[in-house]
Amino acid sequence: MSKKFDLAALLAERGTEGYELHARHLNPQLPRMLQTIGFDNTYERAEGAYFWDTEDNDYLDMLAGFGVMGLGRHHPVVRKALHDVLDAELADLTRFDCPPLPGLLAERLLARSPHLDRAFFSNSGTEAVETALKFARCATGRPRVLYCSHAFHGLTTGSLSVNGESCFRDGFDPLLPDTAIELGDLDALERELKRGDVAAFIVEPIQGKGVHETPPGFLRAAQDLLHRHKALLIADEVQTGLGRTGAFYGYQHEDGVEPDLVCVAKALSGGYVPVGATLGKDWIFRRVYSSLDRTLIHSASFGSNAQAMAAGLAVLSVMDDEEIVANARRTGEQLKSRLAALVDRYEMLHEVRGRGLMIGIEFGRPSSLGLRGRWTMLQAARKGLFAQMVVVPLLQRHRILTQVSGDRLEVIKLIPPLIIGEREVDRFVAAFTTVMDEAHSGGGLMWDFGKTLVKQAVANR
Repeated sequence: MSKKFDLAALLAERGTEGYELHARHLNPQLPRMLQTIGFDNTYERAEGAYFWDTEDNDYLDMLAGFGVMGLGRHHPVVRKALHDVLDAELADLTRFDCPPLPGLLAERLLARSPHLDRAFFSNSGTEAVETALKFARCATGRPRVLYCSHAFHGLTTGSLSVNGESCFRDGFDPLLPDTAIELGDLDALERELKRGDVAAFIVEPIQGKGVHETPPGFLRAAQDLLHRHKALLIADEVQTGLGRTGAFYGYQHEDGVEPDLVCVAKALSGGYVPVGATLGKDWIFRRVYSSLDRTLIHSASFGSNAQAMAAGLAVLSVMDDEEIVANARRTGEQLKSRLAALVDRYEMLHEVRGRGLMIGIEFGRPSSLGLRGRWTMLQAARKGLFAQMVVVPLLQRHRILTQVSGDRLEVIKLIPPLIIGEREVDRFVAAFTTVMDEAHSGGGLMWDFGKTLVKQAVANR
């Protein structure tokens, strides 16, 4: 008989080796990058919007695992649902039955999406996008999909083809025959549609890279153009959906927008079991699943598994019971307004934008001579270093985890758990104010770190 597996014992024995193990067996650049910017902490436990390191210091999470932890970490309702589904010992993934949990989750998601009729469950956001791309091409009989410059829709080959960031695409060509337009450019959209080969246009209601919202009226006008040319609108709500923007879906901030396909994931998981969903109109699904011999024409081996479905059902229940969407809207407005009030105070703080708890803080060139010289030094080495200079002391000195919003962007993105409130807003604003005070004083540890970043950027050229 084999030795019993003991996870607690394994972690007790090897739990301090994480960075060494990653360097040896996984992505070799990840531990190197984290050590370079001083992010190489070891965290032991987490709850809600906080996690704790090995010395029991608490950290405020303003990143939410790139949006996965919408309800925070280890929400008791989601945790109990997973215990319950494991204890039930269901006959899961037999592949030749129709268990109730996927149908129940689909029913409850679609109830929040009144113009959509059917759901397909996969395992991630990029798979939800892949599904939408395939379904759009099948339903329209056309090959090409349009997307926006600077868009992010995932990193598998199909979703990478509609990814507007060259840093992710480089080295993976050739990709699928898709075309980028600028966000908000209706003339460019119409030009491409007139070629008659466009299956769909995929768009984030708020772009994650840079936190840029679609211009007012753009989604509705784009939808009308697409339908006039018999093409589909795909809303990528992987990050903006499930309350992130203060509405259940980001596109719901604009009247009359009814996408043909909607992609969700991230927060639907409850932070435990990966799950993605592609919601769509009945006629699209019937074009894909058009006959008995096409019943399994598109599927996912772990899609609709009981644990993922239970997590999704628990998440939707918590969202209703705890009024998560309203909290995201209310707390987001408070956080954004308090940060926006600082724009006139700091030369290098140029704009605060976003909706709900998806907020972008953009920095820019200062006007005073001394600060301008330091800014120019950073920009000459690599654009985006000032934002990184802000992110690092927020973590190292104030124990607040944030992220730069994209490669070579002077933007910090805040996507905290949707459960945060006034206490977390106070803590972040106080810390951010302290960091900006130091940045504008023209000296200190922050600019010393900036010199380190400059040397690193030059060495990597």
